[in-house]
Amino acid sequence: MIATSAIHVSHVSHRYGERLVLRDVCIDINQGEAFVFVGPNGGGKTTLFRLLSTLIPLQEGYVSVLQHDVMTEQHAVRARIGVVFQAPSLDRKLTVAENIRLQAALYGLSGAEQRRREENLLRQLGLTDRARDLVETLSGGLKRRVELAKGMIHEPQLLLMDEPSTALDPGARSDLWEYLNRLRDQSGVTIVMTSHLLEEADRADRMAILDNGMIIAMDTPDALRATIGGDSIVIQTNESESLASAIKEQFKIDATIVDGLVRLEKADGHVWITRLAEAFPGKIHSITLGKPTLEDVFIAKTGHRYWESK
Repeated sequence: MIATSAIHVSHVSHRYGERLVLRDVCIDINQGEAFVFVGPNGGGKTTLFRLLSTLIPLQEGYVSVLQHDVMTEQHAVRARIGVVFQAPSLDRKLTVAENIRLQAALYGLSGAEQRRREENLLRQLGLTDRARDLVETLSGGLKRRVELAKGMIHEPQLLLMDEPSTALDPGARSDLWEYLNRLRDQSGVTIVMTSHLLEEADRADRMAILDNGMIIAMDTPDALRATIGGDSIVIQTNESESLASAIKEQFKIDATIVDGLVRLEKADGHVWITRLAEAFPGKIHSITLGKPTLEDVFIAKTGHRYWESK
């Protein structure tokens, strides 16, 4: 196990009845990094989150969080992590400050130390002027900030978040990441979240793509895009099978079919657009060119689109 790992997962599998939702997952997450598990709904993200946060017991494999075994040292793990759930955990009839104080009491915090931490969090999260407001009066973005304050009141070393951007508009999502980056950089807190939004992972230090219970790719977002090996070319045609075969035969390059579209990756994509259009003028309706995206990575690894049901 890496000495500086915040999370160590070794050969973890998990079932719900006959359904295998995690398949031999292995991963190390370093202390002080922002890490995102991303994947379509049903890919296994939430189950992994529940295992890491000790909400469900481990069935197969080994997991340590901050060098503590999640099966035999649950109390030590829970004392060192902050957790923000996808479902709201706020009491809507209490004020912002009252919600934070209730969470502080659960960790045995009181007096001057509790007030110091509360004031710091309210200031850092831009909630000072909302401390006396009832939670039910707040916007979705402000409620998420209160959830973060609750998760950070005991000053954890690791913050686990399950789909924290759910229902947030782009501005609120940007504010969330601004705080998380500051938390990582200034306090050394390790940030680990799950998300179904591929673009969310672009803000992370590293990411892992989960699909059908398996980690199909893991690296920095830029490094994963670099594996595509060139520009992304997408061709619309009524003859996808024959066109893909013809491209492979004539140019000796891979062409795949996804949702009836022919896709290929080549350096100097603008040059290939001309070649393809001239070679198959009667078969091509349109060609689009773009730089590789994280969805292109997902398609390259799985053979299907990100939101395609399986």
